Amino acid sequence: MELLYSDKDIAVCIKPPGISSEEGPEGLPAVLRQALGGEIFPVHRLDLNVGGVMVYARTKAAAGRLSQAVQSGAMVKEYLALVHGQPSPPEGIWEDLLWKDSQKNKVFVVTRPRRGVKAARLAYRLLEAQESQSLVHIRLYTGRSHQIRVQFASRGYPLLGDHKYGSRDPAKAPALWSFRLTFPHPATGKDAVFQRLPSPEAGFPALGADIPPLG
Repeated sequence: MELLYSDKDIAVCIKPPGISSEEGPEGLPAVLRQALGGEIFPVHRLDLNVGGVMVYARTKAAAGRLSQAVQSGAMVKEYLALVHGQPSPPEGIWEDLLWKDSQKNKVFVVTRPRRGVKAARLAYRLLEAQESQSLVHIRLYTGRSHQIRVQFASRGYPLLGDHKYGSRDPAKAPALWSFRLTFPHPATGKDAVFQRLPSPEAGFPALGADIPPLG
């Protein structure tokens, strides 16, 4: 775990893939409590095998304000992903209805609303394309379980290493990274922006720091 920033209200860190973002004896909240002391309150999550930038609250008041930012869309989450194929068109917005099978821990795109179905929306932009794979910039407008993974896989572009959703790549984890997080600071209300690009060791190409925001 790498700490990017902390004050009395928030802690911003890099979540390594393979460490839970949620409560538990080996989860990131416990690691942050040991490093910083005091309380740590989760306000959003990343899948176990996904890494990148996360923010945690250090007070109940800050947790309430950050949770409200998540619900209202004021917290902007941007990702980088490596996908099979080349999404077409090269930029757009996808909206789907998603249903989660909790027993299988798998999400499906469905065509009609029913109990447990949730609307999902994201924007994407193609950054680099090769013959068999592409680097994609993604902004989430909703935070559904496995959302990025299933929305891309349902269109024939599964993430590299995402064997649950159709990838046959030998990588052991989905090629997905939370690279930029923007949110109103719970104390000042001013936008705070934190960014970290994935390392080439994670399988991503070398990237310049100037990736314009989506949306």
